[in-house]
Amino acid sequence: MSNAKKKLSRRQSIFISLGVVTVVIGTLLYFEQISVLYLLATISLVALLLVVAFSDLQEMGKAVQSDKP
Repeated sequence: MSNAKKKLSRRQSIFISLGVVTVVIGTLLYFEQISVLYLLATISLVALLLVVAFSDLQEMGKAVQSDKP
């Protein structure tokens, strides 16, 4: 039974997500909802910056701990 429900690979899930995002953006452009697009772009940019900031902090903490004798 577990073989019948095959899980999507990471690559397939990324392509599906990309397709959904493309359809949403295309729909918003078609219906001229520029304010919603602006809001989504701003939130996405903030999320990206937070991910980058926290990933750099994690790596810095590991580097400092490995330098101690």
